[in-house]
Formats: sequence, structure tokens, C-alpha cells
Amino acid sequence: MSYLIGENMTGGYGGADILHDCTIAAAQGEIAVIVGPNGAGKSTAMKAVFGMLNIRKGRVMLDGEDITSLSPQHRVAKGMAFVPQNNNVFPSMSVEENLEMGAFLRRDDIKTTMEQVFELFPILKEKRRQNAGELSGGQRQQVAVGRALMTKPKLLMLDEPTAGVSPIVMDELFDRIIEVARTGISILMVEQNARQALNIADKGYVLVQGQNRYTDTGQALLNDPEVRKSFLGG
Repeated sequence: MSYLIGENMTGGYGGADILHDCTIAAAQGEIAVIVGPNGAGKSTAMKAVFGMLNIRKGRVMLDGEDITSLSPQHRVAKGMAFVPQNNNVFPSMSVEENLEMGAFLRRDDIKTTMEQVFELFPILKEKRRQNAGELSGGQRQQVAVGRALMTKPKLLMLDEPTAGVSPIVMDELFDRIIEVARTGISILMVEQNARQALNIADKGYVLVQGQNRYTDTGQALLNDPEVRKSFLGG
């Protein structure tokens, strides 16, 4: 059974629909990846799941509960964490302070979670006193993901986590994402680097003009000649 399902979502901004009967799901501990051409509605689908835009039709279910009417803040309290592509760290705050900000809803001891984040991203422990704005792009992404993990989420949503980073850093980030999923956290990810993302995906969604064009395992989509030709450069 899917831990998350955004089912038959139709909606957009203002009066214009961007999503048309779009369905996205992720089981517990599963990496689900949304790919497709620019303007396909990938980030819009992610925002619809997180409650950042209203859907006219369809629903969002989390762990069997209908959360369609909940605000993003209430969805965080239910176990969702969202890492946007841009402006995802507090640049004038230290790495450690950024991580602490991620735990703002928690009333328990956060030390264990912070140590787990430092274990996952050792460079952050090394730079814990440094301002996040002084870090490289890849290190800032690690701070952003680490801060999201401080909420102890059950579902981690990543919007273009490898945007603007080098191929080496991208591979490293993907390795860390696999490690996070192995702890039982569901991952929903929008990614431009489609081939690399589908390579680590349990499930892949190819969106075109806000609609599901292909849905299958990551490997099946990588091996599909139509998908390869149309979306993966042959």
C-alpha cells in the first residue's frame, strides 16, 4: 500500500489548470521520482502534494488519511518535509542553527537526530559553526536536506536537489538519498537529471503537460525505448 498518494490531481494557479488527472504515489521507504520536460508540471505536482496550491479535483492521502484540505504547516506536523529548489537555507545562520530551525515543531531532545544528520553528511559536522551562506552549492543542499530530516519526517520531498551541482556532488547526494530511504523514510523527488534519478528510483513518473505519460519502476523506464528516445536523449 502507498504511504503517500496524490490521486487524480487537477489544479494549478489562479484559473489555469497545470495538472490534469495526475497521480503520484510512494510506498514506505520507496524513492519515487518525477521527471519530464520543462513545463511538464513536475514541481507543481510536488507542491500540490504539499498543499502549496489548491487542487480542484482529486485528493492527497498520507498513511491512509485524507489530508487534501490541510495547510503545508499541518502536513509537516503529519510527517511531511519539503526541500524547495531555491532559497532553502538561512545564509546568515550557522549550519548548526539551520539544523536547529528544522526542529522547531519538536518538543523532544533533538541531539540524536542532529548526530544522525552529521553521520549522513560528515562535512556539515566539520562546518557546523560556519554560516550556511559561505558553503558551496552542494554543501548548502546537504544543509537543506539535513534541516528537513530534523523534523523526523516520514515523507521527504526534494525539488531538484542536484540543480547546479557538479556530477560528483550529484552522485554523492543520490547516495545519501538512498541511505535516507533505507531508514524507512519515503522519498518523493523532482529531478532534471532524469537518467541518473531513474537509476536510483523504485518508481518513476514521466509527466507531460501535467499528465502521467509513463509510470513504472525506474529501471523499466530506463529500458523503455520510447522513454529513452523522448526524454533521456536516446
